[in-house]
Amino acid sequence: MKIALDTSIEELVAVCIGVSTFLINKGLPCVVCGEPFWGTLWELCDQEGWSREETEALAKELETYVNKECPWVNEE
Repeated sequence: MKIALDTSIEELVAVCIGVSTFLINKGLPCVVCGEPFWGTLWELCDQEGWSREETEALAKELETYVNKECPWVNEE
């Protein structure tokens, strides 16, 4: 799965449940009242004061995580 700055948090959490823990461990609270954050990866990171460069690095790290931990997301 390709993850970009405009990938929705809702989509990420839906395809790989571990994403919420991954993001929370990075200091990015992505679940509010049991529901995923309604916005993109960039919007979440920007809200928490992350720079674009930091967010781009996170997107790459998150992509690696999702593709390793949830390989079924790449199945047709």
